[in-house]
Amino acid sequence: MTFISEYTPQVEAATFIDVLSWRAEENADKRAYTFLEDGEQDEAHITYGQLEKRAQAIGATLQAHGAVGKQVLLLYPPGIEYVAGFLGCLYAGAVAVPAYPPDPTRLNRTLPRLQAMVHDAEAAIALTTTPILAMAQMLFLHAPDLAELDWIASDQISTDTAVAWRAPAVNSDTLAFLQYTSGSTRAPRGVMLTHHNLLHNSSLIANTFGLQNSDVGVIWLPPYHDMGLIGGILQPAYSGSHCILMSPLAFLQRPMRWLEAVSRYGATISGGPNFAYDLCVRKVKPEHLFTLDLSKWNVAFNGAEPVRAETLARFVETFAPCGFREEALYPCYGLAEATLLVTGGRPAAAPITLAIDKAALEKNQVVVNNDAANNGQTLVGCGQTMPGQQLLIVDPDDLTPCPPDRVGEIWVSGPSVAEGYWEQAGETAHTFKGYLANTNAGPFLRTGDLGFTHDGELFVGGRIKDLIIIDGLNHYPQDIELSIENSHPAVRPGCSAAFSLDVNNQECLIVVAEVSVQRGGDDRSDHASIVNDIQRAVAANHDLRVHDVVLLKPRSIPKTSSGKIQRHACKAEYLEGTLEIWKG
Repeated sequence: MTFISEYTPQVEAATFIDVLSWRAEENADKRAYTFLEDGEQDEAHITYGQLEKRAQAIGATLQAHGAVGKQVLLLYPPGIEYVAGFLGCLYAGAVAVPAYPPDPTRLNRTLPRLQAMVHDAEAAIALTTTPILAMAQMLFLHAPDLAELDWIASDQISTDTAVAWRAPAVNSDTLAFLQYTSGSTRAPRGVMLTHHNLLHNSSLIANTFGLQNSDVGVIWLPPYHDMGLIGGILQPAYSGSHCILMSPLAFLQRPMRWLEAVSRYGATISGGPNFAYDLCVRKVKPEHLFTLDLSKWNVAFNGAEPVRAETLARFVETFAPCGFREEALYPCYGLAEATLLVTGGRPAAAPITLAIDKAALEKNQVVVNNDAANNGQTLVGCGQTMPGQQLLIVDPDDLTPCPPDRVGEIWVSGPSVAEGYWEQAGETAHTFKGYLANTNAGPFLRTGDLGFTHDGELFVGGRIKDLIIIDGLNHYPQDIELSIENSHPAVRPGCSAAFSLDVNNQECLIVVAEVSVQRGGDDRSDHASIVNDIQRAVAANHDLRVHDVVLLKPRSIPKTSSGKIQRHACKAEYLEGTLEIWKG
């Protein structure tokens, strides 16, 4: 794939300060965000004019605390105050560092990660709300390093403070914020994103999705990560649209809240990872279908994890009576190191699928096979590269480009690619400075993801470091995990991990899976039957023998703060013997 022409920016701006200022001037009274406090009817609103005043007031306060050019920790629950706090950092000329507030019920996991972020980012100031500050003060005894921060509760800042704000000396190359990666394969790292990165990727999203200021979005995604923050908060401001926000917990507690909000507000754009669509299909009740109107939903983006053809087909079949159209489905691919979006399809076009031979894929080859009963597997395309970018599939060993229909590492270059990792020169050189061996072309972002192109369409496999290689054949863990989850009703969806270990000089498959007997529904939900069903499913679907199956207590498998399985952490805890075993 080669460079193609740039999109024309929807907004002529050098920084996101310029974007919000222009929106506030042109549409001061238009609602920018609505937050559903209870996930349903309890609304809080803010207009573009009000949002700029809040950002200026918070920015002025941060400037008075000496935050200009410094890293500011953002510790908020989801909500409008979080949006104002993030933009307030930009208005101050500070570097925002979004973080999850620590979970009081899981401090042994969430508090160390927060402390590691604060230390790595060299944050000096923490911006939060009064309730979160009260909770944080209770943690100071256990985390004295957090007590050393200069804490500011932004909900106590009067909007009148905005008069003291002074426009900071920032430009398109100024660092806007540190996007800490979810840590699905290693310790979290801070991706350095400039105002130019944000504006360029926002332009790509707006043009590729076909967004206008008349659009309405519904977003439940965590606002601390790239899809929820850039796609759900910054993108609406860039496009001048109205976005309805809800807490991810509200969605997880009752997934139908998402679709009810799409229906109630006539949303034209919304989306999330593949599991969210699957969850809605599993949780919907017949009476729900008579109350939903999904006919205005034009872009249902699906990204951040493998997109499954079966999930898309079930979602369309289930919600077609509500007006949902297959053409609204929008599989896409991206990552924090490229700001957000890397590839996407065409709006109002059905997703592109490809039936391939699983045996050939295990050898990094792509061979068409439409016979599902004879080793056939259907993959979903994630679109094509964006204007102004270059996307290559590269052999990760010899660093030469792969031909079409050959699996390799996805490499990307273009204005959306971040500056690197904060204070990690070695990691930055390895990840952001990829050069082709045969031509020395570069630099490219080495995504660490496997994929291939077919007729110009990108098909994404999985993480290189998660790839399971047994007897010289490649196996993608997410495919094995799907077989595990479908093997027995007691296995909790989205809560299993597959990885390999060297056992007596032989690579062997290890499986861990959370179990909930309440989901089993019959007397087959005993330890031995679950293990046997898992072993049979993996053998039948992947021709693999499982060396060991470990069943875990519910909600105990290691996950990132964004909900992704941490396979490396599962492996480490397996070796250490610290997994929380379900006794049956």
